[in-house]
Amino acid sequence: MIGKMNAIKTKTSSLKKRVARDGLNTIRYVILGREVNRGLLFKLFIYWILIVTSYIYLNPILKMLVKMVMNEKDLNDPTVTWVPHEVYFGHLKTAWQALHYVQSLSVSVGISAVVALFHVIACGLMGYALARMQFPFKKLLTALLAVTFIIPPQVIVLPMIIMYTKLGLQGHLFSLVLPSLFGFGIKGALFVIIFRQFYTTQPKELEEAGKIDGASSFKFYWKVMFPLAKPAILVVSLFSFVWTWNDTYYPRMFLGQSPLVPLSTQMSRVDASITSMLGNEETALVLVEAIKMSASFLALLPPLLIFFFAQRYFVESVERTGLVE
Repeated sequence: MIGKMNAIKTKTSSLKKRVARDGLNTIRYVILGREVNRGLLFKLFIYWILIVTSYIYLNPILKMLVKMVMNEKDLNDPTVTWVPHEVYFGHLKTAWQALHYVQSLSVSVGISAVVALFHVIACGLMGYALARMQFPFKKLLTALLAVTFIIPPQVIVLPMIIMYTKLGLQGHLFSLVLPSLFGFGIKGALFVIIFRQFYTTQPKELEEAGKIDGASSFKFYWKVMFPLAKPAILVVSLFSFVWTWNDTYYPRMFLGQSPLVPLSTQMSRVDASITSMLGNEETALVLVEAIKMSASFLALLPPLLIFFFAQRYFVESVERTGLVE
């Protein structure tokens, strides 16, 4: 009888130990995870990194949004930081006029769209040639394409200005479009590599089938390969559009004091426009910062809307082009 009682006590004790051990293992698996990236501790660390990074990027944007809707009283009140007493949209109206917004927006949209179109056509052809065709000095040309990344635009801008002056294009909007027609510069090199990376992943059986059907290389490209390159086309189009939209260096070099300038260049002239509109009174100087915030918001809004609606397709296209490999 005593032996049975001892056996029961031993089994009960071992059962309690097992339950306690299982409980500790469960807690450990919840906190640390069965794998390193599955545990609560790792997820909390990732969320902390994401929150901190989001704050770093979003804080200036939120500051801009708050400042541009403050009236003069709130701007002079040091206690008003995030929540103004009233929402005031007068600064947006002033920034609209200072930027000549409709004209500058039309120029920016037109140039960015045309440049993106030319980049897709020219860089797509070059990317396909480097990926699927055989010709002399192909490896040398690929290496020179990579070397393009280390050449700053300041090195070649003077020869370009001289060339445009001789061609009568200096001060003309077409001077901003012409480089994209030939896939010129760092942007063109990057887009050629994107297309080349995508076309490299396509099966060679497609070309063999095209040759059997009697299609030429050019016809096969436009009828088969180019329609398949929709992910690469979307990535290149968005990159080119935003890159051209934000560019201030080439418009400043090629357009000079031309009245027709993109929105990014008009932003650099906004100080003079605001000063001429408001005067130099001390009370007006307080409003300059808010008007500049409004001008920045107006310049940022179009590409922000484009990315907001296209971000899903953009991320999917980046994955399908092979850039993340």
